[in-house]
Amino acid sequence: MDLRWWPVAVGGFGCLAIVIAVAVLLPMEQMRRRLVPLANTSRLTRLPEYARLARSRALATIVTLALLVILFGAALVASARPTGWSWAGGSEVPEDIMLCAGEPVTAPAAGQFLNYFAGQATTYGTERIAITSPTRRVVPMTRDYQYAAGQFGDFGRLAQMQADVDAGEPPSRPELAAMRDKVAAFAPEVSYVDYAASVDDVLALCITGFPSFDNESTRSRSLTYLGPSEIRGPDETRPALFNDQRVTDMAKQAGVQINAITTSPRGTEAALRSITEATGGQFFFFNPKDPTLQAHLDAIRADPPPAALPGGAGVIGWSSDSPAVPLIAAGVVSALLGVSLAVLRR
Repeated sequence: MDLRWWPVAVGGFGCLAIVIAVAVLLPMEQMRRRLVPLANTSRLTRLPEYARLARSRALATIVTLALLVILFGAALVASARPTGWSWAGGSEVPEDIMLCAGEPVTAPAAGQFLNYFAGQATTYGTERIAITSPTRRVVPMTRDYQYAAGQFGDFGRLAQMQADVDAGEPPSRPELAAMRDKVAAFAPEVSYVDYAASVDDVLALCITGFPSFDNESTRSRSLTYLGPSEIRGPDETRPALFNDQRVTDMAKQAGVQINAITTSPRGTEAALRSITEATGGQFFFFNPKDPTLQAHLDAIRADPPPAALPGGAGVIGWSSDSPAVPLIAAGVVSALLGVSLAVLRR
C-alpha cells in the first residue's frame, strides 16, 4: 500500500510525536506545588482496594491513550489517500469514457443516448465518464456516478419534452422556460466570422477532455460519438481547425478508441468511418424507424480498448484509492472508545 498524499501523513505523525514529547518531557513542578499533603498516606496506599483502583485507572488511561493514538493514525492514513494494487484483467481494466454529443440534445437519438448512459453510470466501479457537446464540456471526466447519472438523465428528458411540444402537448410555461435554459446550457450557440466548426473539430474537442490527453494512459480510453457525419453546409467557405488525419493522429497519440453512431444518411460517412477504423472503433448508422441504438451501444461497451503504457507495453495493474482498512480500523477504535468510556463512568 502506498500513500498519494504522503506529506499529510508525515506532517500528522510529526505533530503527534511533538505532542507526546511535550507531554512526557514538560516539567510538572507547577502541578506538584498544588498538591495538599496528607497524613498516613502510606497506610492508605497499602489497602487492596486502593491498589485495585490504582491499577484499573492506570490501565484505563493506557488503553484510552493507545486507542486515541490508533484512531488518530487511522484517520491520518485515510486522509493521505492510501492506494492498493489491482491486477488488470478484461473488464477490470479502469476506463475513461467520453461521450461526444454532436446531435442536438432535443433529438430522439440524443435522448436515447443520454438515458442509456444514465443507467450505465450507476453500475460503474473503476470507470470515469464525461460528456462534451460541440461547444461545451458539459460534464468533465468524473467518478461521481450519481452526479453524472443525474446530469445525463436531466438532459435525456429534454428529447421527450420536445416530442411533447411537437405533438401539440407543450409543458407548462415554467417547465418550457427551464427546458430552453437546459438546451442552451448543453450546447451554447457560438458563431464566428472566420471559422465554421466541423465534425473533426467536435471530435478533437472531445479528445481534449481526457486528462493528459497528449499522452497515453494506463487507463483505457474510449470515445463514442453520436451525431451527423457532416455538420458543415455544402456552400461553407470558412475554414475548420482540424481534418480527419489530424484527429486520427491525436487519438492514436492519446490511446483513444473512437466509436461513431451517425444520424446522417449513407454516403456521407467516409471520413468519420475512416477515423473509427484507424483507431480500432466501431461504426454504426442510426435508424429512427428501427430502435437499435441500445444494441449499438451495447456492442461498443462490450469491446473496450486495451490500456497500454507509453511505448506499447501492456498494463498488468494499476493503483487505486483503498481507504477501507484505515476507515474500518477508525470505526472499530471509535466504538471501543465509546464502550470503554461508558464502562469507566459506571
